[in-house]
Amino acid sequence: MITFPKNNTIAESISTKKTKSAFREWLDSVFFAVIAATLIRWLFFEAFVIPSSSMEHTLLVGEYLFVSKLHYGTRTPITPLQVPLTHQTIWGTEIPSYLEWIKMPEMRLPGFSDVKRGDVVVFNIPSENPGVYQKYSNVLPNLKPHPIDLRTNYIKRCLGQAGDKLEIIAGQVYVNGTVSENPVGMQSDYFISSGTAINEVNIFRKNGITEYSPYTETFDDTLPGNDENGYIVKTAAQTAEKLKSYDFIKRVQLSVLPKGIKESYLFPNSDLLNWNKDNYGPIVVPKQGMTVELTASNSALYGEVIQFFEGNPDITNNNGVLSQAGKPITKYTFKQDYYFMMGDNRHNSADSRYWGFVPKDHIVGKAVFVWMSIDPDPLRFIDKIRWDRLFRVIN
Repeated sequence: MITFPKNNTIAESISTKKTKSAFREWLDSVFFAVIAATLIRWLFFEAFVIPSSSMEHTLLVGEYLFVSKLHYGTRTPITPLQVPLTHQTIWGTEIPSYLEWIKMPEMRLPGFSDVKRGDVVVFNIPSENPGVYQKYSNVLPNLKPHPIDLRTNYIKRCLGQAGDKLEIIAGQVYVNGTVSENPVGMQSDYFISSGTAINEVNIFRKNGITEYSPYTETFDDTLPGNDENGYIVKTAAQTAEKLKSYDFIKRVQLSVLPKGIKESYLFPNSDLLNWNKDNYGPIVVPKQGMTVELTASNSALYGEVIQFFEGNPDITNNNGVLSQAGKPITKYTFKQDYYFMMGDNRHNSADSRYWGFVPKDHIVGKAVFVWMSIDPDPLRFIDKIRWDRLFRVIN
């Protein structure tokens, strides 16, 4: 005779199963959220905040934006042992957030496009390579060496693609012999000559000028031949034209360094070149498969690339002579593409003019749109959020 358990017996057996506590359910939810956020951050989008004025007025200090990993292709992590949702250190500390016990080869998944001229790009700064980053500590303070995928993120505009010939003449960029289109919000230094003291808040701040300083001919020689006192301001060409309309302003002059005046800390640091930030080049941006003869000037320009970013073992650079395993290198073929990046605030940007080419394996993604804009120093509290800049597509 077969007997079946009564219904209430089945219910009792089910009820005896251990149920999750509220804390356990909360813990599972947090774990799932962290995993999901980590995957989204790695595969699709990453949040980025503008920390400096190097991209003004295209991007302002205090703006939060999303960076697309899909445009140029997502990179696989080199350093997988890392605390989720961190970059270099654990939040609020100087404790490294990663371990280098395991290192994986970097690969890049297929993307929508390659980096193009005019793109606003987030990338890992290449000067943090051991042996290179210390050289540029004067213009890039507080840098430390990290694995490629964990180096400091920078955001600039691509001015030169792989294979381009780039030159800056009197502050104007030329690519392949043609004038490069300037961004609408591009800033430069302007000298303002006035017959009286200027109310800086009413004139400069209300015209969107946040970087300005008095210019005294006695103590400042950045404008050769100038014998007037006034101000140096960083602003866009449109605003400079507007300033000319004020009756107490005598003249507004674009401030550029003359050709032939050598500027310290520029890339490459060579006595063979007398370049400055306004008169630079010409240079050819390295391209995968491009072969160059290594002359004295070429070795100065491409030596660090060949030594540090091409995966070449046993490369030495002795006074501009490159050698591998003790044998001099007379020509070299590049293994990957490189890019020349510059900030839209042309006279206040640590960019490729100072630390060189950006390798393709350092590219993080394309800046696509601003989702929040907070003014760190508003004239009025109600202007703390820049409402007119929210959800703005980045061009």
